[in-house]
Amino acid sequence: MKPYPLELRQRIVDAVDQQLWTIEEIAEMFSITERYVYKLLALRREGGDLTPRPHKGGAVAKLDEQRLLKLAELVAAQPDATLKELCQMSNRRDRREVTISTICRGLQKLNFTRKKRRSGPAKLIQRSELLSGADKRSGPRHGSG
Repeated sequence: MKPYPLELRQRIVDAVDQQLWTIEEIAEMFSITERYVYKLLALRREGGDLTPRPHKGGAVAKLDEQRLLKLAELVAAQPDATLKELCQMSNRRDRREVTISTICRGLQKLNFTRKKRRSGPAKLIQRSELLSGADKRSGPRHGSG
């Protein structure tokens, strides 16, 4: 989510300084939460600066480039493996715990798609068999006079 622009932040603080409305009314006026108004006031109190702080980052990815390549090798070696099986193989191979959802996100990064059907040949059913099976109902038909 992007931070609110500096101009909007300044207008919110200015509205508080004018003391014409309550914090609740100001929050409603600007479509923000009361908590955000208090946060801006605290920022101004601490340093006088309302500019957005830089993003501090997040969690380090468990599947870096090297591990993604190893995952691709696992899939190439066993293309029919399920996510659970890939997860188990990856955990054994790298001695590092990753979850099924981490494996799924890794495969998405590699642009691998999900298998739509089983690898075995599908049993072909001819249309005539389907139609004849519908006519072979057991018992009397209801609704016919």
